[in-house]
Amino acid sequence: MPRGPRKVLLCWSSGKDSAWSLHVLRQRSEVDVVGLLTTVNETHQRVAMHAVRRQLLAEQAAAVNLPLTEVPIAIGCTNDQYDEAMGRALDGAKADGVEQVAFGDLYLEDIRRYREDRMRGTGIEPIFPLWGEPTADLIEQMIDGGLRARVTCVDPKQMPEALCGAEIDRAFLAALPTGVDPCGENGEFHSFAFAGPMFRNEVPLHVGETVTRDGFVFTDLVPLDPND
Repeated sequence: MPRGPRKVLLCWSSGKDSAWSLHVLRQRSEVDVVGLLTTVNETHQRVAMHAVRRQLLAEQAAAVNLPLTEVPIAIGCTNDQYDEAMGRALDGAKADGVEQVAFGDLYLEDIRRYREDRMRGTGIEPIFPLWGEPTADLIEQMIDGGLRARVTCVDPKQMPEALCGAEIDRAFLAALPTGVDPCGENGEFHSFAFAGPMFRNEVPLHVGETVTRDGFVFTDLVPLDPND
């Protein structure tokens, strides 16, 4: 008797690669994405590194119609503390029947090995739905496919800080310096996806203040009441 689709939990950074991974996975009949998993800085109440407010994260999860599991992470937590927090979340996922965890990584072999090492022995298989896609082609697919996202964090050592807060479109791509990965895979920038084929509705927001902190530039995206 044929088995049903495998339950998948998607590691969700709130950015464009996570959102596109969801879109790709939803087109595969052999898997069923049943939830999102996100690490949240418990001091600042924001998505780790992307610095997205928890309220926007919650609205985003509602817009893609999936339950969200938040993993609280303390500032300066050790690798062991991080692994322990993620381990508890994965234990809960396995108890709920999750068989695979999906990651939006694109080509960094060391990151993939790290994830595979941490997943070993959990009974849950890591999968990488976007792995090996040429990033110049991939970002074009995202834009052509209707995905909309804004930059929330920029590494000013790699690209102009003025691009923080920008929408990721072809004008943004044209403004990237030579050598910057168009998907930001080397940490050049991070993003927040707010509309696209994976969403039931656009996540309403407006662009807030831009600040420099710990060597990075962050633009605050502020939830917007759709009735305003």
